[in-house]
Amino acid sequence: MEFSAEQIAELINGKIIGDGKTVISGVSPIENGQQGHLSFVGQSRFSHYIDTTDCAVLIVSENLVEDRDYKPTIIAVEDAYLSFQVLMNLYQEMQGRKTGIEAGSHFHDTAKVGENVYIGAFTYVSEKATVGDGTQIFPHVYIGKGVKIGKNCKIDSGARIYDYCIVGDNCVIHSNTVVGGDGFGFQPTAEGFKKIPQLGNVIIEDDVEIGSNCSIDRATIGSTVIGKGTKIDNLIQIAHNVKIGQNNVIAAQAGIAGSTIIGDWNQIGGQVGIVGHIKIGNQVKIQAQSGVNHAAKDGETLYGSPAINYSDYRRNYVHFRNFTDIVKRINDLENKKSE
Repeated sequence: MEFSAEQIAELINGKIIGDGKTVISGVSPIENGQQGHLSFVGQSRFSHYIDTTDCAVLIVSENLVEDRDYKPTIIAVEDAYLSFQVLMNLYQEMQGRKTGIEAGSHFHDTAKVGENVYIGAFTYVSEKATVGDGTQIFPHVYIGKGVKIGKNCKIDSGARIYDYCIVGDNCVIHSNTVVGGDGFGFQPTAEGFKKIPQLGNVIIEDDVEIGSNCSIDRATIGSTVIGKGTKIDNLIQIAHNVKIGQNNVIAAQAGIAGSTIIGDWNQIGGQVGIVGHIKIGNQVKIQAQSGVNHAAKDGETLYGSPAINYSDYRRNYVHFRNFTDIVKRINDLENKKSE
C-alpha cells in the first residue's frame, strides 16, 4: 500500500513541513531508514537522524522541530511515538481479517462457532467448545473440551488451550503457548512422588496478550487467573492457582510459583522469579533477574536475589563493591590491636 504525507497527517492530526504529496510505500526504523519509507523521531537523542535519514517522510515531535528546511517531509505532532503507534494499529486493521473455515480443520458436533470467524487448517475444536464472533484461530491450534473463547481474539498457530479454560474478548495468544496444562503438583510418599490431580482451569480476562512459548497451568482446584489488560511476554511460566490482577506487564523468562497473588499495574522484569504463596501489591516494580521470596507492598521497587527495596540495594551495593578493602582494613586493625 502507498500513502501520501497528507493522508498520514490527516490520520494523526499532524502539521506538514515540506511536500505533502510525498508518497511512502513502507516503514523503517530511524537508524537505518530506507528511500520511500516512513519513520519517526520522538526523542532528542535521535534528532540527528532527521538530517541524515533516507526516509521520505518523518513523524517528529513538535518540541524537536526547528524553523528551517528539511530534506524529508516532516509531519509535526505532539508525540511522535504515540502517533506512530496509532498509524501502525490503523495499518493492521486495513490489512483485513481472515474469515471462513479452512479444509482439514475439525469441529465436534457440539462445538459452537460465532459469526465472521476464521479457523485455519488442521485446527481441532473439541466437544462443547465455543468460539466468539470475529475470532481468528490459525492452523494447528488445539481447543479442548468445554473451552470458551470470546469475541475478536487471535490464537496463533500451535497454541494449545486445554479443557474448560476460558479466554475473554480481544485476547491474543501467540504460537506454541499452552493454556491449562497440569499444575506441578506431586505428593511425596514412601514409593516416590505421586501426582495430585489438577482439576481446575485457567481464566484469561479481556484484552490480555500472551507471548509465544508460555505455560499457564490450570489450578489444582478453582482457577488460575490472568486479569484484564495484562500483557505477558514470551517464555513465561505461571503456575497453578496464581492470581494476576489487571494491567500488569511481565517480561520474558519470568516464573511465578503456585498460589501467588499479584495486584494491578505491576511491572515485572525479565528473568524474575517469584516464590509461591505470597502477595505482590499494586504498582510494584521488580527489576530484571530479581528473586522475590517475600510479599511486596504497594508502590515498592525491588531488586536483587533475594529481592530487597531498590534504594536499599543500591546503597548496600556500594559497600559490597568495596568489601575486599573493608575486610582488609578490619584485619589490619585487629592485627594492630593484638600487637
